[in-house]
Amino acid sequence: MTEIVLDTLGKDFGSFTALRDMDLTIRDGEFMALLGPSGCGKSTTMNMIAGMLEPTRGQIRFDGKRIDGVPMAKRGVGFVFQNYAIFTHMSVRENLAYGPKAQGMSRAEVTRRVSDIAELLQLTPMLDRRAAGLSVNILQRIAIGRSAAVEPAIFLLDEPLSNVDAAFRAVMRSELKGLQRRFSQTMVYVTHDQLEAMTMADRIAVMDHGRLLQVGTPLEVYNNPSDTFVARFIGSPGMNLIPARVDGDTAHMDGIGALTLTAAPGTAQVLAGFRPEVVHPDDDGPLAMGVEIVEHIGARTIVHLRAGETEVKAVLDAEHTAPREGQAFRFRVDAADIRLFDPATGAAMKRHG
Repeated sequence: MTEIVLDTLGKDFGSFTALRDMDLTIRDGEFMALLGPSGCGKSTTMNMIAGMLEPTRGQIRFDGKRIDGVPMAKRGVGFVFQNYAIFTHMSVRENLAYGPKAQGMSRAEVTRRVSDIAELLQLTPMLDRRAAGLSVNILQRIAIGRSAAVEPAIFLLDEPLSNVDAAFRAVMRSELKGLQRRFSQTMVYVTHDQLEAMTMADRIAVMDHGRLLQVGTPLEVYNNPSDTFVARFIGSPGMNLIPARVDGDTAHMDGIGALTLTAAPGTAQVLAGFRPEVVHPDDDGPLAMGVEIVEHIGARTIVHLRAGETEVKAVLDAEHTAPREGQAFRFRVDAADIRLFDPATGAAMKRHG
């Protein structure tokens, strides 16, 4: 296992800054997800950790030792790319054995590692099949297994599940988490999919436009986003953000109603934020909007509400009768579930509730 420290790490490509002064410590044996939209700098960060790119400024340290200029082959990292990179002319067994053989391991050790990884990733029945002709799902599983077979101290995965189908993606999330726990590796996982990050990672580093915005456990990032970008990006759907005027312990929202706060910043213009899941239908509730669209998604119903130009989403479970489109919908939001943001900067204000 290895601790990774990124110290004011930056990367420029000509006049374009891909990463700005990133400070991040990835703990020994931790599963860290780098999460953000395309172009946010997450893959650039991973490529510098791997040694495929050199930083423009700052340092990368493994267990306290600088690795500037250390080639990728000597960093003790395993890397899995978005597009599987395997030898299709070889059998599954030969692909899994490639790394351990290249490291000069004994035949018995190579056999053990191949057997263990194949069993863990459900590849045992096809060990002697050629990789050519296998499905994309299986090829990506082989790519993960080939890197894992050398049991690297650091395992880097760059969007490894983005090209596989949804059902297989759900299976692989569980298997990757099991793989990391079994070998106690420090794992860095790049993804734009917040569901992957939320379900797999010990902590999430949320990025946008080359900046690190927030680091925390999935629940910390979900419950207390650092700014409006994180609030909207995390969650499905993301957090509702409504212009409001705070007066005393009340946030007034034009055309909708008022929210009661347990603490307030005096008099201020704010964005009042609350998750769709904390909207409670209430015939006597203080808030009212019109139902625009109703989406039934299994046990959940997503209700799209509108009042003038303001939109709100509510997530209801099966115990609530779904409203009909065109109806008026009254609801409440508990004070403890409200977050306030500065409308000018987007930064979270002192927690309220």
